[in-house]
Amino acid sequence: MDASRDFRLYLSRRLIAEVEARRHAFLAQVSGVLERNGYSVRLCRNDAAAKDAAPDQPGWAMFHMEHPTHDRALVFRKVYHGPFWAIERQAQRWRWPVAQARFPLHRIDPEKAAAFHARWQRRLFGDAPQQARRDGFVYIPLQGRLLEHRNFQDCAPIEMLERVLEAEPARPLLATLHPKETYSAEERAALDDLSRRFPRLQLTERPMADLLAHCDYVVTENSSAAFFGFFFGKPAITFARIDFHHICLGPEDFDRIADHTPGYDRYIWWFWQKMSINAGRPNVEQQIAARLHRLGVPLEIDPADMKKGAPSEAPLSN
Repeated sequence: MDASRDFRLYLSRRLIAEVEARRHAFLAQVSGVLERNGYSVRLCRNDAAAKDAAPDQPGWAMFHMEHPTHDRALVFRKVYHGPFWAIERQAQRWRWPVAQARFPLHRIDPEKAAAFHARWQRRLFGDAPQQARRDGFVYIPLQGRLLEHRNFQDCAPIEMLERVLEAEPARPLLATLHPKETYSAEERAALDDLSRRFPRLQLTERPMADLLAHCDYVVTENSSAAFFGFFFGKPAITFARIDFHHICLGPEDFDRIADHTPGYDRYIWWFWQKMSINAGRPNVEQQIAARLHRLGVPLEIDPADMKKGAPSEAPLSN
């Protein structure tokens, strides 16, 4: 086989085991599409040595949740929850086509969207969204690098907390730490100092779903907790760029948050059904093939399938 028909998947040890055991449906679907088009799919560990060598390997590559290392490489990841997936050219979500597109609220069937939203409310959170209320506090899911202002953020997370305390003078602020992050002594000290000076700021270990069910709104840099808040009808203020920004408010919008009621159900339908690859759909392999083809992977594809790979519409100007 021509070496240019190699396609390497750079995965963790866990994901390789899942693929080999036929327990990863999406990668099985991707592999099926590629193999039917004459590609030899190779599973590679995503260690430093393999990634360093990747640009010199023939053919194409795809990385899981990591920035591609060369111009014949792509990235894939879940769109916050399975079976919804993205295949893109870069890892930064805020640079994806969905982030550049305009949310076409009034072009979406409200009944179809409401049914889809309700179905996923039940699947993800049972009856909790139907019992959601506003108990008078702000939920702030923190992420990592609390003292650092990165280039996609309005400010460092610790400054975000200070700005929320200033903009929200009455409500308690319940903040959570990310379970997969390791926080330095300096970060812990900064949080302790801020909570001592402002007792309204409290760190909590309450589960995300419980906090979403009871908060008034969410403030975050760009945590996925804000996205899941849409299933509870909770508005969000974000301090960083992200792909689901369309119905969020920004750092200068605290005076608007109480009356902010975007179309959560239509947004979720658009974001998952139109702008993601739904691996649960019968035509998922056509979606995958169309997406890979549009990203430059040489594939034989039926012209009728060209528009099936999410994102399924070109970015719209604002």
